[in-house]
Amino acid sequence: MKIIVNGEALETGASTLAALLDALGKGAAKVATSVNEGFVPKQQRADRSLQEGDRVEIVAPRQGG
Repeated sequence: MKIIVNGEALETGASTLAALLDALGKGAAKVATSVNEGFVPKQQRADRSLQEGDRVEIVAPRQGG
């Protein structure tokens, strides 16, 4: 299916947000996630299914000044 990840089109076979993070190599990373502008807590990623056209944002914290 085709989804949008951080503004970029992506073809994926991942059916859940957790599976998508694993496929992208970010499964163990400390990141914040949202699907269609709705925050998805870490504990709910395995239950959050993805659909064609979903917009996913993955944000990693950064330090600096």
